[in-house]
Amino acid sequence: MVSLNRSFLYGIGFASFTWIISLYLYFQLTKNDIVANDTRVQTEQPWHKYNSINEPSQKYSSKDKSYLKKGSSNFLNSGKLIKKLQPVLAPPSHKDKVEEELMNLGIVRNSKDQEIRDEGYKTHAYNVLVSTRLGYNRSVPDTRNKLCKDVTYAKGLPSASVIICFYNEHMPTLLRTIHSVLDRTPKHLLEEILLIDDQSDIPNLHEDIDDYLKKNNMSKVKLLKPETREGLIRARLFGARRAQGKVLVFLDSHVEVNVAWIEPLLSRIAEKSSTVVMPIIDIINADTFAYTSSPLVRGGFNWGLHFKWENLPKGTLDKNEDFVKPIKSPTMAGGLFAIDKKYFIDMGEYDAGMNIWGGENLEISFRIWMCGGSLELIPCSRVGHVFRHRRPYGSPDGKDTMLHNSLRVAYVWMDDYKQYFLNQRSDAKNIDYGDISSRLQLRKELKCHDFDWYLKNVYPELALPTDDEEHLKKKMPDKFQPWHSRKRNYVAQYQIRLANTSLCVQSSKDTKTKGSSLILGVCAKNKRQMWYETDKNELVLAQLLCLQAGKSSPILYKCHEMGGNQEWKHKGGKQTPIYNMAAGTCLGVSKKAVNATLTMKLCNDPELSNWDLVV
Repeated sequence: MVSLNRSFLYGIGFASFTWIISLYLYFQLTKNDIVANDTRVQTEQPWHKYNSINEPSQKYSSKDKSYLKKGSSNFLNSGKLIKKLQPVLAPPSHKDKVEEELMNLGIVRNSKDQEIRDEGYKTHAYNVLVSTRLGYNRSVPDTRNKLCKDVTYAKGLPSASVIICFYNEHMPTLLRTIHSVLDRTPKHLLEEILLIDDQSDIPNLHEDIDDYLKKNNMSKVKLLKPETREGLIRARLFGARRAQGKVLVFLDSHVEVNVAWIEPLLSRIAEKSSTVVMPIIDIINADTFAYTSSPLVRGGFNWGLHFKWENLPKGTLDKNEDFVKPIKSPTMAGGLFAIDKKYFIDMGEYDAGMNIWGGENLEISFRIWMCGGSLELIPCSRVGHVFRHRRPYGSPDGKDTMLHNSLRVAYVWMDDYKQYFLNQRSDAKNIDYGDISSRLQLRKELKCHDFDWYLKNVYPELALPTDDEEHLKKKMPDKFQPWHSRKRNYVAQYQIRLANTSLCVQSSKDTKTKGSSLILGVCAKNKRQMWYETDKNELVLAQLLCLQAGKSSPILYKCHEMGGNQEWKHKGGKQTPIYNMAAGTCLGVSKKAVNATLTMKLCNDPELSNWDLVV
């Protein structure tokens, strides 16, 4: 009996001791998680300084426990201790963190943010709200083929003058371009950055940039301004004639150069001065500023004299080493390339008779090839470029400079083949394209090939309007090397139900009508309510049309696979907002009712913008 009582007392003591230890661990975990939660706000979100562009955010301290008061979201009752004791999951990837950062940078939090965003699209044709919050420095993913890291370059490479012309560029975007060049270019290879302000008329833009450069001791950056508005082509000439470097590198004013970007370009020019080289142009999304890799494609053109990207001819990438070798290209996009300065001068610089913008890229491409040079893409050089939704400015006098410049290209370089262009532009007959006698004389002095030689030796894949069926078959797309599959990879399937209701998102019409609005309907298992999520974060209704964000309302539209207004983020499961990175707003609804139309809303109303993803 005594032994039983003693065992009973030992049991009580052991149990009490166990509870004491458990309570101690509980409160230690509670304390640690509060501190960890606070630290996460400070360290994982580089945008935390901004609630909107000019408003500092509220900062929290681990000593401030006001958010634990009764009636608040109390941590002690949140079940996080249970989560602490569960198996540790792999941390989010770097890519996931970057996407989360960009998502937060793009959120429209108030009417002031919306005004800034709308005005930015109007003036610059991209999302200035994200660009401003992003700051002047950021890391970008190394998008080169892994073999590029093993390539070594000769010492004694020539120095480069980087020429960046701008007109009314968004200042933070322009400064990020400059910082990327300064930060990722070896000092001994960068002679200077020539920043050419082509008479921008945004108030104080020139003065603000000049002030920033002086305050930050950017002695290698020289801000210049021609006396009159010259346009991109003559502004580049203005810069090139003042450059001190042995190589000229032309960049657009809304780019970010990648790691080790300049060495491959300079190395190729050092081997042969008549080689003009281009980096692979990666994509900076105009809506989200996400930086993504571009496939290996080359430049071409059509008979309307418009530049186009096209797949590489079959056999170009047969071996691993082919992915780091130079790739010959019939034309260049024109915004980003490097050229030996002496060669640039000797072969006639730019055609100064061209106005503002357009056609100069094809003109210099034809001239390089026809007059003894070569044009190459360098896979180990990568530069990200903001592909704006449109060109936000035109000619000061309202004339069609693209047509004017294209006529000069046709009449100087295309010989009898110019008729194919003229047949497409019946409005070109009475257009004055200026005096071309000096350019014709240049062609004669350089002893250039004719355009027929160019088509046969440089661009034999280009189809002619006169080609018969047999010739067209030889030039069909199967002669090219495909670079991606159009097949979608679906990763999830669910209905989208408004939280705390029985109402699901469906098309207002059928599943096949482009432009259809979205409404709420009583949840039912039918194809009008069945959404398929892809690995590109698209939401595809019945595997047919994508959910696309508009300014005020979403619609169904053809999937374009370019992210932006068709890229959606959510937390999964229940009570999740569904956020569009391009719009900066969330999927919402005006009221809880059948046939209520879906809208794009600020992400601050959980009653009308939280959703359950119902499998």
